[in-house]
Amino acid sequence: MRVSVVATVYNEAESIRSLMDSLLKQTRQPDEVVICDGGSSDGTVATLREYSGRVAGLRILIAAGANISQGRNQAIAEASGPIVATTDAGVRLDPRWLERLIAPFEQDAGPGESGVRAVAGFFLPDVSGPFQLAMGATVLPHITEIVPASFLPSSRSLAFNKELWKRVGGYPEWLDYSEDLVFDLCIKEKERAAFAWAPEAIAYFRPRTSLRSFWQQYFRYARGDGKADLWRRRHAIRYATYLLLIPALLGHALWGQEARWLGWLGLFAGGIVNCARPWRRLCHLAKGGHIVDLVQSAMLVPVIRLVGDTAKMVGYPCGLLWRRRNRHRAEVRWRDN
Repeated sequence: MRVSVVATVYNEAESIRSLMDSLLKQTRQPDEVVICDGGSSDGTVATLREYSGRVAGLRILIAAGANISQGRNQAIAEASGPIVATTDAGVRLDPRWLERLIAPFEQDAGPGESGVRAVAGFFLPDVSGPFQLAMGATVLPHITEIVPASFLPSSRSLAFNKELWKRVGGYPEWLDYSEDLVFDLCIKEKERAAFAWAPEAIAYFRPRTSLRSFWQQYFRYARGDGKADLWRRRHAIRYATYLLLIPALLGHALWGQEARWLGWLGLFAGGIVNCARPWRRLCHLAKGGHIVDLVQSAMLVPVIRLVGDTAKMVGYPCGLLWRRRNRHRAEVRWRDN
């Protein structure tokens, strides 16, 4: 079975070696690697060219100005293998990543439409220091939280039949963020295809290293949600919590006529509930680590939660406004197509 690994990159000179070195260490080598660069100006392409002759079938495409979807689609279109495995710059792949990711295809005995057409891998945080430890615990799910039947995989660890990619129309090029979620939903809703689950096909992902870059990342994610009309209920709950519930509890705690402690209790309980899941993940991530790092990370979790929620509340209406202005475009109504 011929397998093509594809990725899209942009100004990843500092991180691209980690990805390429991890591809060299794969127990099952890809038959080719196709990488589309979106017009990097930091030496990313020069670094990639150093791997020519070392990484099997490496091809580097240059598409200045291409967004993530356009870059992925160009790389996939150029791929010659019937099976495509996608990943991202900024990750480090487990040595058995590709072997485990394509195993369901190789083991599948079902013909045609009844066979495996897409496989979801998984990702783990690649962290160092209290801040990244807290960030990893806050933004990335633990594997025990995953329900395979409803899981929407990230394209940093995903494989699919190229024909399936063609039938769903590829990645949505009108979206700059949240594009892999729309691609997943198209596979599930338009093709009625389920993702086979390969939890040991691990891509190690390095979270953001500053609150500023994290805010920008989550603003863009939420803006993408608004553009694609995703997760209305989740965003509505967030607005109701921050704009109605928290002010009401705070107002009662400060100016209530009686039992002000109930307001403080509600705020405290809400904070605990909001941070409980990241704190549980933190216990897994920090296992065997220093207690001081664990305490520092635990204290950072509420801050990261607040920054992320604020970014989402700002980004989502920006996406809705874009969607309203572009409602005449057929691709924006992707669920109706």
